[in-house]
Amino acid sequence: MVANASKGAGIVVEAGSDVTRASAGDYVLLSFHSCKSCHDCKEGHPSYCRKFTEINYGGEDATYTVEGTNLRGNFFGQSSFAELAVVKETSIVNLRNIVHSEEELKVLAPLGCGFQTGAATVENVAQANEKDIVAVMGLGGVGLVSIMTAKLKGCKTIIGIDRMPDRLDLAMALGATHIINTADGSIDMTKEIQKISDGKGSSITIDTTGNMGLIRQGLEFTANRGQLIIVGVPPVDALLDVHLITFMQTGKIIRGTIEGDVIPSEYIPLMIQWYREGKLPIDKLISFYKPEDFETAVKDMKDGKTVKPIIIW
Repeated sequence: MVANASKGAGIVVEAGSDVTRASAGDYVLLSFHSCKSCHDCKEGHPSYCRKFTEINYGGEDATYTVEGTNLRGNFFGQSSFAELAVVKETSIVNLRNIVHSEEELKVLAPLGCGFQTGAATVENVAQANEKDIVAVMGLGGVGLVSIMTAKLKGCKTIIGIDRMPDRLDLAMALGATHIINTADGSIDMTKEIQKISDGKGSSITIDTTGNMGLIRQGLEFTANRGQLIIVGVPPVDALLDVHLITFMQTGKIIRGTIEGDVIPSEYIPLMIQWYREGKLPIDKLISFYKPEDFETAVKDMKDGKTVKPIIIW
């Protein structure tokens, strides 16, 4: 098993009698869980599943309780942060006919959550094209894959915003045309964005941070008729005050998205194709660690030495 908390990759050891998506020996990636029966699931939007919070973020599932042992882990329907994981069938992306080596499977392990979100937010939700000016706030895994995908879609101006110099340099290497360092809290991002965009603002603004100060600034510097897409998770009690007359007159759009509003089993093979073609160089973001080096992995991520640490069991 190759694990990174909310996503993972591995080889199926055993499948239940009613499972149709995978068989023993299959290479699989893991993504989020959905109920398959609500309106949004049936309409092809499983990340907006009516039960998404309930079945992905909390609660105990009796399916995973064995006599004498209470197994509580069911995060994202799979809790893959272990050598073995008991997995909901809806979380599986079968790569049986796509991936044929464990070495490549390791690299692809993060595709099921953050990388998928970054790519699909640009390509599927925003539907970016060569005319767009894209600003990405926060250059972790989600943000950097958003940068890659904006380049892939031919966006003319791509702006990476962060406070860590290493991440900003990496963003430039991956396709950003401009960067803004927010380490100095006094910087006026609206002025900076307007300079870069000839006064228009960004047509697509993606926030991956959940920081309310950045989100407010993002709404301000987004262009008329542009869209602010909230991807990062803000505090649970966070509120956003909007001056409605100004909002109406500028035609701006504020929208949220979960997992880029895609079906993982359909979208991840596309991302794998982009990776193999050199258009989505996710290998530049990842580092591998042993389970006993978990604390080092976390420290390296916080220090900016790696973007996406992956535990190899």
